[in-house]
Amino acid sequence: MADPVAAKSTFLCMYMSNHPDTLVAYVRHFGKVKEVVSSARMASIDSNGMALEYVLKGDGPKDANRSVRVEFDPPLSGYEEVKPRLLGMTADAQESLGMTKRPQINSFHLPRQAIMTVIPMIALFYVTASTYYPASNTLFAPGRYTHRAVGDIALQWIWGITITLHSLEALYTIALCRRHRTPFIVGFQYVFATFLCGFPIFTDLRKRIQKARIDSIMKVN
Repeated sequence: MADPVAAKSTFLCMYMSNHPDTLVAYVRHFGKVKEVVSSARMASIDSNGMALEYVLKGDGPKDANRSVRVEFDPPLSGYEEVKPRLLGMTADAQESLGMTKRPQINSFHLPRQAIMTVIPMIALFYVTASTYYPASNTLFAPGRYTHRAVGDIALQWIWGITITLHSLEALYTIALCRRHRTPFIVGFQYVFATFLCGFPIFTDLRKRIQKARIDSIMKVN
């Protein structure tokens, strides 16, 4: 089967020739070229990566064949993935090289996906709380039945695993908030929500960060 990205290689290389600074950033960051790169061009691109040719400051004619291969991880599954992947790589390269600042996240967003973990957490609290109420309290009767069926040891293990995972996820969220300079209240909301709800919170935060990064790159370009 023909490579859909390679089939558009000539067009993509021509299009990227209008973004020389981006290509230089690719060479320096992804190609790990430490010397001063004066120019670069995309020689070819396919689903697995792109070939970049570049010139260092002070290069003469004999040095004209410098090139580096940048692999895509994971490979592109289709032509429609080229633009978002290259934009993401542009953000990575320019932020790493200090060409642009990481976007700041100034507001908290509670994703709908949080319901995936909110309901199980409420159920866990309910089952645990049922042990502190007398048998005459029918509101907690299902919780007491579940508790007896699961057992104390299993319930303790569930709590231990949940708290450990959510704590690690909250630490990761702290790192994201620090990296993207969230205000204290916003950062606290994200960390607390992650500790309660887990992965839906920090995955949504990562999506917001990625969108902000792409938006900043689009404005520049």
